[in-house]
Amino acid sequence: MSSSIVTLNRNSVNTQKVTIRGLFSAACLYNIIKPVFLPVLLVSSAGIVDKPVEKLYNNQREPIQQHKPKGRESAMQSSAELINRIRGNIKKVIVGKDDVIDLLLISLICSGHVLIEDIPGMGKTTIASALAASLGCSFKRIQFTPDVLPSDITGFNMFNLKTGEQEFHQGLVMNQIILADEINRTSPKTQSALLEVMQENQVTIDGKTYPAPRPFMVLATQNPVEMTGTYPLPESQLDRFLMCISIGYPTFDEEVQILAKHRMGSAAKTLSPVAFAEDVVRMQQEIENIRCSDDVLRYIINITKSTRTMQGVKIGISPRGSISLMLASKGCAMLEGRSFVIPDDVQRMAFPVLCHRLILQGRLRQQTEPKSIIANILRTTPVPAAR
Repeated sequence: MSSSIVTLNRNSVNTQKVTIRGLFSAACLYNIIKPVFLPVLLVSSAGIVDKPVEKLYNNQREPIQQHKPKGRESAMQSSAELINRIRGNIKKVIVGKDDVIDLLLISLICSGHVLIEDIPGMGKTTIASALAASLGCSFKRIQFTPDVLPSDITGFNMFNLKTGEQEFHQGLVMNQIILADEINRTSPKTQSALLEVMQENQVTIDGKTYPAPRPFMVLATQNPVEMTGTYPLPESQLDRFLMCISIGYPTFDEEVQILAKHRMGSAAKTLSPVAFAEDVVRMQQEIENIRCSDDVLRYIINITKSTRTMQGVKIGISPRGSISLMLASKGCAMLEGRSFVIPDDVQRMAFPVLCHRLILQGRLRQQTEPKSIIANILRTTPVPAAR
């Protein structure tokens, strides 16, 4: 009897030990699996079960803040702030010329190219190198002369005796920012070598295609005064440029500041990047999200269509010119931090985008300028009302 009681007591003690051990093990197991399964239960109750658990916790097992996706306006504001940083960095080197800097930035985010018609010494190389330095992009200046060959621009294949294979040697266009200085002084064959890379962002050598780096922008210059020994750009190549601008002379005070900065040496080489190529590519993609209402589209078409029927105009604005005006207007809206285009954007972009595309008749070409024709069209074209 006593032995059975002792046995029973031993069994009860063992049972209590097992029970205590089980409870202790369950508690440990609960503490281990609690951080893993508790978020799943909470997330499941919130209705977002499809998100993986590891995204809700970081290495310290603290909840990660779930940021809501930015709206269209927020994205435009972010792009506008980035553009302002780039503009401010360029202005450390360039005195004044805010409108020129804005037009270059608009062309850049529109993946367009710019033709600068100005005399030498106006700061074309400086502003191009400052733009490239502000973006951390590669920059190359090409001085065009009659003996420049197309292969110098696009590149060429050379047979390697050691490997027994053709090797591609990159041309000067395999840079992100290109300054084509005095482009009208080279042969038409060399000029046409730029056509494919400007339009398609690629070059083709011996049947093989090589993509150009992104972003890619050509800043071409030509002297409008000295025409001796030049080859005027054909209309097909003029149409490849999104804008045609002129820097112009600085004011008296601006020239004083230019001389003061020149005493301190070239400041363009000391600029640090405030943005990178990836930021520019992102802005070039975001420009597709900018809205352009049907009324604004009709306003653009009414402007360009008026040039085709105006007396004295030999060749009016083509549909490509209408597309360029719409694209530049979107870039102007992004510059202002807006996600939609207004008629003021169209009017601001009309002169740099359309003037170089107008081909006037011989007598009218000597008597008037395309700017006056565009200005007259803007005055007579009804502006859509705001809604």
